[in-house]
Amino acid sequence: MAEVVPSELIDGVYIITPQVFDDDRGFFVETYRREWIPKSSREMLQANRGDRQAGCVVGLHYHLHQADYWYVPFGTVRVVLHDLRVGSPTEGGTIETNLDGIDHRGLFIPPGVAHGFASLTDATITYLVDSYYNSSDELGVAWDDPEINAEWGVASPVLSKRDANNPLLKNIENHLRPSYGLRN
Repeated sequence: MAEVVPSELIDGVYIITPQVFDDDRGFFVETYRREWIPKSSREMLQANRGDRQAGCVVGLHYHLHQADYWYVPFGTVRVVLHDLRVGSPTEGGTIETNLDGIDHRGLFIPPGVAHGFASLTDATITYLVDSYYNSSDELGVAWDDPEINAEWGVASPVLSKRDANNPLLKNIENHLRPSYGLRN
């Protein structure tokens, strides 16, 4: 049975530690079950995989309507989450945690929570999403925003053009700020 722990820092975020079955042949791990996420009301519809080199930073991204579930089967990433949801009891809360191919923890991220990761090693990240890709729901905030003040764990990050140009939190227009409770 998996251990499901709700975050005290950001409402709606869950950290899942699944049971690992191993023997002389290797191991087996169940990485996701819908029933593990108490507030999840929709099925995950799409699975994605990203392979990243050590030193890259992806994010911070956020969605108004989409939830994510992350799992890292290989390598180590530092995950940064920040609650952008206006009216959330944890608005402004930040989480920094590592996911890796050793502990096999998963992470559920509700809509409105900015999310990103730094590859501390070469890594593979898989993520499930509960809606299909929608470019109008692909939003971002600066990875190095001083208001968020995240510790990424990399000295000279490699960024995409998109991520290098994400706006500071104070410059995000009100209609692009998520509201708490719309679709957690």
